[in-house]
Amino acid sequence: MRTLFLTIGAFAIVIGLLWIGQGTGYVNWPQSSFMISQIQWAYYGMALSLVGVLMMTFARGR
Repeated sequence: MRTLFLTIGAFAIVIGLLWIGQGTGYVNWPQSSFMISQIQWAYYGMALSLVGVLMMTFARGR
């Protein structure tokens, strides 16, 4: 269970950072993404990254 939480948490952080980059317009990949320069996706990315950090913290604390 610990490995699962660490893996999902790391994946959530990476995806969250991608969403932050796309939402703020710094990451333009893929070119046809509807998320580029849409600030709400940066907020969703921050929330997802926070969930990932919490999952990893929970997994490491056990």
